[in-house]
Parts: sequence; C-alpha cells; structure tokens
Amino acid sequence: MAITPYLHFQGNCRAAMAAYHDILGGQLDIMGYDQMPDAPAPMAGSTLVMHSALMSPFGDLEASDFPPGEAGEPQQAVSVALQADKADAAQRIYAALAEGGAVVAPFGPTFFSPGFGMCKDRFGTHWIIMTTPEPA
Repeated sequence: MAITPYLHFQGNCRAAMAAYHDILGGQLDIMGYDQMPDAPAPMAGSTLVMHSALMSPFGDLEASDFPPGEAGEPQQAVSVALQADKADAAQRIYAALAEGGAVVAPFGPTFFSPGFGMCKDRFGTHWIIMTTPEPA
C-alpha cells in the first residue's frame, strides 16, 4: 500500500499533469469524463479530466478536474513534497515548477538539506522540493 497525492483542478488538470510529466518524467495516463460509459449529458460532451495518473521516478501523482458544474477549491492548504537524491536535480525541478508561479521559499541549502525550496506553481499547486541529506 502507498499514499498517493490526489490533486483537484478547476478545468486545467490536463495542462497541469502534462507539465508535471514534462518536468518529472515517467508515464502519464489521462481519462476524461467523456470516456465514462453511459456518461450523463454534462459529462458526455466535457473535455475535463475525470482521472489522471503520473507514475514518475519520484513517485506517483494523481489528479482530476472537479466534475462539470461543480465548484471546488483546488489545492487549498496542501503541499506536494518531492525529495530528490541530488541538489542539481532538485534545483531543476524547483525552477521548472516555480516558473510562472510564485516563490514561497527560494531554493538553497539549509541546516537540514543541501537543497530546499517551496513554491506555488502556475496551476495553484504548492510544492516542497528538497534534497536528501548526505549520510553522516
């Protein structure tokens, strides 16, 4: 068993997951509401994402858009934490996620990590990116 972050978006899930796939690599699967068997009318013509899964070298990430006509607050008070083995990899990922978003904590060394930073990406997802500390 594993815990997998599941994000919710207001219509931009497909773009967000494609960007995460570009940044993190791996395999991305996306299924739209319009692919539901016997989908009700609002869903049958929808381009929104019912379910997506990114299986990346850093772990799995799943997401969807809120169903057609439903309101919701995407990613409120939640951060996705990603831990990389090397500071240069963490720095690259942080920079790509922060592009077009907002820096919460600039990436750099801390007392607990050779590389740590926090950002909110252009899709509204908060990220904590860090490097695994070297063994003592």
